[in-house]
Amino acid sequence: MLNGKSILITGGTGSFGKKYIKTILEGYNPRRIVVYSRDELKQFEMQQDFNQSCMRYFIGDVRDRDRLTMAMRGIDYVIHAAALKQVPAAEYNPTECIRTNIQGAENVIHAALANEVEKVIALSTDKAANPANLYGATKLCSDKLFVAGNNLAGDRKTRFAVVRYGNVVGSRGSVVPFFQKLLQDGTDHFPITHEDMTRFWITLQQGVEFVLTNFERMQGGEIFIPRIPSVRIVDLAAAMEPGLPHKIVGIRPGEKLHEIMCPADDSHLTLEFDDHYVICPSIKFFGMSNGYNKNRLGEKGMPVKQGFEYNSGNNPRFLNVDEIKQYNHLGLQ
Repeated sequence: MLNGKSILITGGTGSFGKKYIKTILEGYNPRRIVVYSRDELKQFEMQQDFNQSCMRYFIGDVRDRDRLTMAMRGIDYVIHAAALKQVPAAEYNPTECIRTNIQGAENVIHAALANEVEKVIALSTDKAANPANLYGATKLCSDKLFVAGNNLAGDRKTRFAVVRYGNVVGSRGSVVPFFQKLLQDGTDHFPITHEDMTRFWITLQQGVEFVLTNFERMQGGEIFIPRIPSVRIVDLAAAMEPGLPHKIVGIRPGEKLHEIMCPADDSHLTLEFDDHYVICPSIKFFGMSNGYNKNRLGEKGMPVKQGFEYNSGNNPRFLNVDEIKQYNHLGLQ
């Protein structure tokens, strides 16, 4: 699928971008991979590991539509991973979050349309479902923009889809590296926000492979959601250091007790496949049938029951302590 193709990744110096590029270079023969990001130091450091002849490094911000449009010349596939992601930071700096996560999304869409990019996948988050914080609200807006981008495309070939998943094991800013740092510093306790807190759990490699597969599955307008397990925060702490005391510190601003990936309000739009869900668009696109029960890989989905909600707290699959250790080991490789 990606052999001979040109791929651009916004926010490409992040955890996802590095793993995605490593996977592409090992499994495909791309014509060009463009890393689009605004941090010159991170790009310089990344070039030490990824300096193949197909690699290109393009300094730019997703807030800059002209720069994006220039960067996407000749690009076939785009992965939009750039975002401001820290929940507390977004609460204190709402305008900055809006400019990057919403206006940046709009710029990616228009740049892709101007260059007739074939397919675009935007990375989302469980926090975009029934958002309780500004970060989640901006990502919900971003999701809506990318879905509606298929309407803007009209009879052009460009198609947009969204991938939404939960906490990524070992990614920058996630709880596992945070707990690891505390242990290295000799902490005598783990700070736990709430003893009942749960989260969806996925490794970075699983997220990368899910995105790759969805480039083949997508018709345009879907929100793809993997069927993944949940973890209890107290089990995570036990997996990282058994017997270490916990101190309840309270839920942070804008944080949820449980995360949602398929809201009940969208159950009439949700299809269940063997290993994932799809939230179908609520709007009809020009020249498309909106038939999402069968994807481009031939996989068939069935409507979920009315009121169905995919929630990390009621997920039928929870990891036990030993399984969490295995996930953490894989996620930190």
